[in-house]
Amino acid sequence: MQEEPEMVTPGVVLGKAAEVKPGKGAYLAPYRNTEILYVYSSLAGVRRTLSPPPDSPDQRPVVEIIGHKAQGAVPEPGSVVIARVTKVMAKMASADIMCVGPKSVQEKFTGIIRQQDVRATEIDKVDMHLSFRPGDIVRALVLSLGDARAYYLSTAKNELGVVSAESTAGATMVPISWTEMQCSLTGQIEQRKVAKVGS
Repeated sequence: MQEEPEMVTPGVVLGKAAEVKPGKGAYLAPYRNTEILYVYSSLAGVRRTLSPPPDSPDQRPVVEIIGHKAQGAVPEPGSVVIARVTKVMAKMASADIMCVGPKSVQEKFTGIIRQQDVRATEIDKVDMHLSFRPGDIVRALVLSLGDARAYYLSTAKNELGVVSAESTAGATMVPISWTEMQCSLTGQIEQRKVAKVGS
């Protein structure tokens, strides 16, 4: 009888230490404030139970977690990501996703911000080249998994958009409005879809 693969996340109780042994991706720890030892998962992945060898004096099965290929974070619809803009075109911008929430990714994930997902108002008047530039760091919401392993991203909320940018002079830009950032070196103003910070 093949057991169904069970997905677990870090910190999930896998069983009492008296009944199971921790294998890869698992560890022993006392349960809450008691002295009873439990086995917990240390990875996100699939739980697997291994039978002990018949001649082993310890007949407890071993519980292990088979981690996903990427031990880093994986974007999913509804998660907020930090991405670096790589290319800006007339109808969309592409970006490399660097973090999902506070966790960095370890695989390459590409995001696409389409013209209709840049902001919530006057969607038809959005100019991609006045919203983003290559190298900009943006905070965006994952809408869905799009085509060819690219995630559709949205910056259509006040707190989403460009959080960090360099000017053409190579200096850090300071946001001065919803749509403008100013070069700290030359004072030159450039257009961006700016994220509201500290909201």
